[in-house]
Amino acid sequence: MRKIFLGLILTAWMGITCAAMPKQVVLRVENMTCPACSITIEKALDKVSGVTAKRVNVRDATVTVGFDSERTNPGVIAKAITDAGFPATAITSKNSD
Repeated sequence: MRKIFLGLILTAWMGITCAAMPKQVVLRVENMTCPACSITIEKALDKVSGVTAKRVNVRDATVTVGFDSERTNPGVIAKAITDAGFPATAITSKNSD
C-alpha cells in the first residue's frame, strides 16, 4: 500500500514539474539596426503576459524569449514584436533546459 501511495505522489509531482517547464522561442527579427531597437523590442515584450526572459541580439537579428506556455505562445510573442515595428518570425521553439 505504501509503494502505491508513493508511486502516486511521484507521478503527480512529475506531472506538475513537466507542466511548469518554461518554453523558449528564437525569433528572426527584421529592421533591427541599433541598440535603441532592442529597447523598443524589450518594452513590447514586457507587455506580453507570460514572458519570463528575453535576450535581443542586434548583430544576429534574433530575439530569444522564455515564456510560460500556459499564458502565451510564440505567435503572440511574434505579433508583439511585429506590432512594435520589427517583423518577427519564429525560428525554433523548445523546452528550456
